[in-house]
Amino acid sequence: MGNLLYMIAVILVIGWAIGFIGYNAGWVIHLLLVIAIIAVLLRVIQGK
Repeated sequence: MGNLLYMIAVILVIGWAIGFIGYNAGWVIHLLLVIAIIAVLLRVIQGK
């Protein structure tokens, strides 16, 4: 489960970076970044 959260976080950060550089989607890009950060924090809190 932790590995899945990590992979989702990485995908979301990559999507955020592509969107930030290539498009001006506004709040959607920042929402992706927040979700990725939350996924990473959950993994760190779980200690795995």
